[in-house]
Amino acid sequence: MRQTFDESTDPSFGPRHVPLIRQAMSAQGLDGLLVPHEDEHQNEYLPQANDRLGWATGFTGSAGAAVILKDKAAIFVDGRYTLQVRDQVDQDVFEIRDLVEGGVPAYLETATGQGQTIGYDPRLHSPDALERLKAAAAKAGATLKPVAPNPLDTAWGAARPAQPTAPVVPQPLAYAGEEAAAKRARVGEALAGKNADAAVLTAPSSIAWLFNVRGGDVIRSPLPLGQAILNRDGTARLFLDPVKVGDDLRAWLGNEVRLEAPDDLPAALAELKGKRVLVDPGQSSAWYFDALARAGAEVVRGDDPCALPRACKNAVEIEGTREAHRRDGAAVTRFLHWLATDAQTRTVDEIEVVTQLEAFRQATGALKDLSFDTIAGAASNGAIVHYRPTNRLNRATEQGSLLLVDSGAQYLDGTTDITRTVAIGEPSQEMTERFTLVLKGHLALAAIRFPAGTTGSALDALARAPLWMMGLDYDHGTGHGVGSYLGVHEGPQRISKLPNFVALRPGMIVSNEPGYYKEGAYGIRIENLQYVTEAAPIPGGERAMHGFETLTLAPMDRRLVAVEKLTPAERDQLNAYHARVWAEIGPRVDGDVRTWLEAACKPI
Repeated sequence: MRQTFDESTDPSFGPRHVPLIRQAMSAQGLDGLLVPHEDEHQNEYLPQANDRLGWATGFTGSAGAAVILKDKAAIFVDGRYTLQVRDQVDQDVFEIRDLVEGGVPAYLETATGQGQTIGYDPRLHSPDALERLKAAAAKAGATLKPVAPNPLDTAWGAARPAQPTAPVVPQPLAYAGEEAAAKRARVGEALAGKNADAAVLTAPSSIAWLFNVRGGDVIRSPLPLGQAILNRDGTARLFLDPVKVGDDLRAWLGNEVRLEAPDDLPAALAELKGKRVLVDPGQSSAWYFDALARAGAEVVRGDDPCALPRACKNAVEIEGTREAHRRDGAAVTRFLHWLATDAQTRTVDEIEVVTQLEAFRQATGALKDLSFDTIAGAASNGAIVHYRPTNRLNRATEQGSLLLVDSGAQYLDGTTDITRTVAIGEPSQEMTERFTLVLKGHLALAAIRFPAGTTGSALDALARAPLWMMGLDYDHGTGHGVGSYLGVHEGPQRISKLPNFVALRPGMIVSNEPGYYKEGAYGIRIENLQYVTEAAPIPGGERAMHGFETLTLAPMDRRLVAVEKLTPAERDQLNAYHARVWAEIGPRVDGDVRTWLEAACKPI
């Protein structure tokens, strides 16, 4: 569980494996190989056995790709990982390129040549992404070829870690709020509504939600790796490694769920001949589409039928996440008190900040895991979005600077994600002015009311408007979905400039996290989680409107607020938030922490 600060999760990771991969490529008659970050389950966080990109390159970020050719290689990352990739990857072996601007397709167009064959593992690529890659290779006269086994796996050989075998356990109704049989029945009805006979489910979060189970195969997310076939009548076949399955799980799943081993999956897909089978091309790899086509099934492309109902939390899940945030808020408050006292009088570094925060969460006695590796950026490191401290990059705090800490936790009753920006010493006028612009956007998004059918994309500008008016912006989304003791990043909803066509619905949890980043100087982000409330009338209005209720409870650094730049309504809103923090967190802390919290929550 504890966060590590090594540059790689395994000292055996790294580019010295490239010659071994090229050997295995050559044995299969390949001129190159595509190496995505994604595994067979399209996970964001990977079990070590599936981190092929990490093993080949040394890069351990949560997004990226590589192309290994006979005489050259390139790694592709987005702007979040510019510093990390240069720290971890040997640039004599890998050229570093942008994942978003051009990315792998543009590289294939220019780096491959006539008659070359580039291998890919169909288990690791979505069908839509493959089509783009095939078209790019064709422009250069090259061909993409599915391969089995994966040459990288062959090169890894006996040194490859074993697949995780954490027990799959029931998620009690006291936390889930709905029987698994009821979930299967209503998702089955949705399949029938699409004239589909069955759905193939490969997303671990969907399997965990649908069957009311949790696992431990994936770090930072309580997910079991497996697959399922759900029939329109609500019966299902669930494919899990038998070593993960105990008698309690068999009893929990009941007679309508047939437990099978993953090796049985190809035969099960073959039995779907003549059936209309729903598969999500964004969640399931090309291998499933190819296998169903070979079986003679009619593939129906569509969204994972569990994604939307999973996102709309029921009343039990909402109350659970409220309690998780109260518990977490008390731990974060103790941490913020430590920052405001001990960490102000002496120099601390980013690793100590991360370690202290995790210790406060551990002290709750309820922590199951972090929900992601804690981001702690001191001074200019705070300007690197999604920066993660390592032994090599670790930086000490400085007087007159800012510290950005983005962190979260996994509890049985909920998943948390919170960012606070704290002044170390006296902040500059520019820091307070720009923090206040971010705060104004955060408050606007927290307070908005909106009609049914509104998407997160329609609300995104609210959080940016104060920054835009000053010629400023930030280059990340404003809000992502969050699971209920599941992944800290989940869809299908989001709040972003990027178009999103999923309306915000009651029970959806989203983050509210505008920011500002001055390269080489400091970073600012304010993040709370909030959920969509039922539509309610507004006095004098004509339509009922949805809104947000904030879940996260921890004070903000009042020293960073330029009070004169807040409107009276914004001031009242911030004071009301802090009054709620004091009312709900105050009884959970004592002594010096309680005294400090009372002062931190006083009206401005």
